[in-house]
Amino acid sequence: MATLSDAEIDSALDKLPGWARGDGQITKEFKFKGFPEAVGFVERMVGPAESANHHPDLEIHYNRVLVALSTHSEGGVTANDTDLAAVIDGLA
Repeated sequence: MATLSDAEIDSALDKLPGWARGDGQITKEFKFKGFPEAVGFVERMVGPAESANHHPDLEIHYNRVLVALSTHSEGGVTANDTDLAAVIDGLA
């Protein structure tokens, strides 16, 4: 799978509110009421990520989860990343 061009990434991000591009990845911070809700969000990502065989990089900070997506084997952002970002938004 080829990496997306800057224009393709920008177009995809127009449909993904809150996601930002930088350093060869797309990222978004999700905020929750507390730690249990943040961890529950991460747990909900497991199934879709496994099904897609595409796994986000995650940082958990008490009530916040930072999600970063890139396709390491391709060295940047691909359609796999933008597709999974849309799924993750639906889980928040």
